[in-house]
Amino acid sequence: MADWATLPKDLLDLISKSLESSFDLVQFRSVCSSWRSAAEPVLDPLDTSPPGSSPIRKRLSAASILLIKPHEPRSSEADLIGWLVKVEEDLNGGPHKVLDPLCDKRHSLPEHFPRALDMSKFKVRELGREFKLHYFNTVGDVVESLYLEKAVVNYLDSDSESYRFVLLTIHVSGKLAVFTSWDRAWTVIHDMPSPYDDVILFDGRFFAVDNNGRTVVVDFSSLKLTLAANPVYGGDKKFLIESGGEMLLVDMYLSMEEVDGDPGFAEAIFENHAFYMNERTVKFKVFKFVEREMSWVEVKDMGDKMLFLGDDCTFTASASDVIPLCKGSSVFFNGNVFNEDNLGGLQDRDLGVFDFRTGKIDLVHKLPEYAKLFWPPPPWITSHERAEDHPGETSSES
Repeated sequence: MADWATLPKDLLDLISKSLESSFDLVQFRSVCSSWRSAAEPVLDPLDTSPPGSSPIRKRLSAASILLIKPHEPRSSEADLIGWLVKVEEDLNGGPHKVLDPLCDKRHSLPEHFPRALDMSKFKVRELGREFKLHYFNTVGDVVESLYLEKAVVNYLDSDSESYRFVLLTIHVSGKLAVFTSWDRAWTVIHDMPSPYDDVILFDGRFFAVDNNGRTVVVDFSSLKLTLAANPVYGGDKKFLIESGGEMLLVDMYLSMEEVDGDPGFAEAIFENHAFYMNERTVKFKVFKFVEREMSWVEVKDMGDKMLFLGDDCTFTASASDVIPLCKGSSVFFNGNVFNEDNLGGLQDRDLGVFDFRTGKIDLVHKLPEYAKLFWPPPPWITSHERAEDHPGETSSES
């Protein structure tokens, strides 16, 4: 049997540089000491800018969406279902946070949750990467005190001194905003027939879609927008997502419904119109990008795919990898789902799932096979001996 620890260092270096995900490199380095020494740790390009540069790093957080499964599942079917979690790293050196995978809801970890994941017990795969911009002040022609959220990052070529990178996000006005590391400044692109809904880095290029489904490629050098696909009318909110080397557009349809109430409640809502209209997600449509035709082509069946629409990220997974015997062809989303248990019949923001085959939307917490994907952690994580009892077995890196 081959001794993997004795592979030549130059070969290990070549393999490590071929890994697409930074999390894959972390796993690579955790195999053994020789693999760890052969591969350079992941550098943060946002931290390699020269002195005096814009403090963009202080306003940006990064997170990984992880699928965790037991390495050797027991006989229970529950042990075969993976667990989804978002781990946010503070780029300023603060502690990591464990969050809901589709939003920023923070949870308190159970007492026996491991401080590090032993790769001999768990399979950990990165499904997506999220960058989020937080509140900051700007100067010049840009309106001050903006709140920018989802961002996508393109790391460019590097030289011996520093990396170059570009950020793309949606300005509070609905326009696109670009930050380049070499100019160390934000630029708002004023071309906006309709407010933009989402941005993505796909095939090495920035794409953005507006509320009408008009899709453009963003040239960060010239700050020009080029039409990539004609509009897709119909839905109320558009999401861009990469799946299996393809770019998909997910169109969310919303419905406004009047909330019933007693006369006293009706009188109160008359003064505040927002309280008696309930916004509810009713269906989705999915389209595949066909670049040569500059169009979006509707996809009727997603097959094995599970699509996840988060507040600041989108990602996909194979149903057979996440939940054995699950049919897939579904969309998980955070939305305003009407909850009759709420006092006064007000709306509640909950996690829903849309089944493409039936066209039905359900609350995830009412479907046990799906609910196990999310918080709280499954017993097969918390029942393991705590990591501090085995300090040599860990996948974490300092």
